[in-house]
Amino acid sequence: MIDLSKERLTEIKNKFRKFNVAIIGDMMLDGYLWGEVNRISPEAPVPIVEIDNEFFRFGGAANVALNVAKLGANAIPFGLLGDDDSSVIFKNLILTENMTADFLLQDSSRPTTTKTRVISSDQQIVRIDKESKNKISNELEIALFNSLKSNINNIDAIILEDYNKGVLSQSLILKIIDLANSENKVITVDPKFENFFTFNNVTVFKPNLKETEDSFGIKIHTKDDIENIGFKLLEKISCKYLLLTLGADGMAIFEKDKPMLIIPTKARKVMDVSGAGDTVISTLTIALLAGATISEATYLANFAGGLVCEEAGVVPIEIDKLFSHLVAEIK
Repeated sequence: MIDLSKERLTEIKNKFRKFNVAIIGDMMLDGYLWGEVNRISPEAPVPIVEIDNEFFRFGGAANVALNVAKLGANAIPFGLLGDDDSSVIFKNLILTENMTADFLLQDSSRPTTTKTRVISSDQQIVRIDKESKNKISNELEIALFNSLKSNINNIDAIILEDYNKGVLSQSLILKIIDLANSENKVITVDPKFENFFTFNNVTVFKPNLKETEDSFGIKIHTKDDIENIGFKLLEKISCKYLLLTLGADGMAIFEKDKPMLIIPTKARKVMDVSGAGDTVISTLTIALLAGATISEATYLANFAGGLVCEEAGVVPIEIDKLFSHLVAEIK
């Protein structure tokens, strides 16, 4: 059990607002079309949804940036947008949240990654995805990296958020990690399958069980399985800390020459797990910057992820809400 006093929580919270965090990866726009179904189309056996509400939210790496901002840090998103209507909507959302769009490059050869959900009576009818998974061009990769490099002195941490949409190529990942390590910056990673073993020598590598199973081609069933594969992965990618998320069972922390530590999930009424991983990586990164130990940072991140699971839809965590609930847990 992690022992956090109210004084320690206050000490960590007071440092959350001091940091500049770069979020690099696949920026996405989530669209929602809400309406009613009252009839079937005469053109095909499909429902006609009469739309009465439409709105947009951040998805992917952009939702991580939003979580960082809501936690009080300065979020700096780096990524690609298309040259389309969705990019205009995306930039307007960025400005609304007081984040910068200066490092969001435009690529006219690809659309802004947009996932549009059509919903009626609280049920999703269909999701329409507009995206490209093509690898970033050499020119844009150089431009993206150079913009990061020229601003590295003003950045405290880097979050790599990979959804395998082409922005984080293997060569870009390696250059970013080398830059971060040479400048002694915290670098945390939320991986996906394609580049899973490319993220060597980072501060924290945070896969979930399924991503780990898929990458090793195995099934994980027991606590012993978790421990064995955790230390194997820690050694393989040489990260400082491995944080393996276990869903309802919490999170397992791995560190060289130390025993596995499991942070259990507090029992909650789960409404929606969407976006919980984004909240976890954001909270974890800022907590480490604020001087929390890896176990303290994981406890805070695990708690924050649980709070957003109580909300319907993708909802970021607010700093005051997080710490007020944490303080309330202390007897």
